[in-house]
Amino acid sequence: MSENLRHALATARLQAVDIAAALAVDPKTVTRWLKGRVPYPRHRWAIADFLQVDEADLWPDIPQHRRAISKDVQAVYAHRWAVPHNVWRRLFEGAAKEIGILGYSSLFLAEDTGMIRLLAARARAGVSVRILLGDPDSPETATRGTEEGIGPDVMRARIRNALTLCRPLLSVEGVEIRLHRTVLYNSLYRADNNLLVNVHAYGTPAAQAPVIHLRADEQGAAGTYLASFELVWTRSDGGADLHRIVNT
Repeated sequence: MSENLRHALATARLQAVDIAAALAVDPKTVTRWLKGRVPYPRHRWAIADFLQVDEADLWPDIPQHRRAISKDVQAVYAHRWAVPHNVWRRLFEGAAKEIGILGYSSLFLAEDTGMIRLLAARARAGVSVRILLGDPDSPETATRGTEEGIGPDVMRARIRNALTLCRPLLSVEGVEIRLHRTVLYNSLYRADNNLLVNVHAYGTPAAQAPVIHLRADEQGAAGTYLASFELVWTRSDGGADLHRIVNT
């Protein structure tokens, strides 16, 4: 029996089905974990994040319980959908200076009203919030939709939906949204020294592709991604086209 996991669930006032829903696994899998089966590392990390406890508190007998894979790489998630909602929230809540989002639509964030409010709150607290989404009228966006297998029209619609949902942020001082026309090799989500990289794979929707959690270091692995973000930002448009699309 995994008494530590049971205790953590009880403390959080959660049920096994809540863990199953958060990690997108079968409830029977969670039941097996509660009976003593040790989850795979990626699931242990996700459970610890979801319950806001240390992995070692849940499975103290596992020698290599540390999340950090290397100095730069803190964690790897097999799919973006496998990253617990709590990880995204804690990422942006922890920002003291800067938040950066680079994607095509990032609709999964835009659809979360609580996340939009959180971004607005961090901006009002003095955090610079920069959001880069794909220009729905660009050929690069159409190509990405085709490559993902959802089609260009669906990709355009997703971006327009995301922009509409992000409309409340346009009036918040400290938030700037721009449209990019680039071939996007990775989607990036930055909060100060933490960076989640949603890698893109040809023929694979972003939600199905892996996510790498990096500690941002100009001299380390994250430096390449940070430089990429800045390059796209300087080449993107935040003027009339954005307001035309949002207000259409």
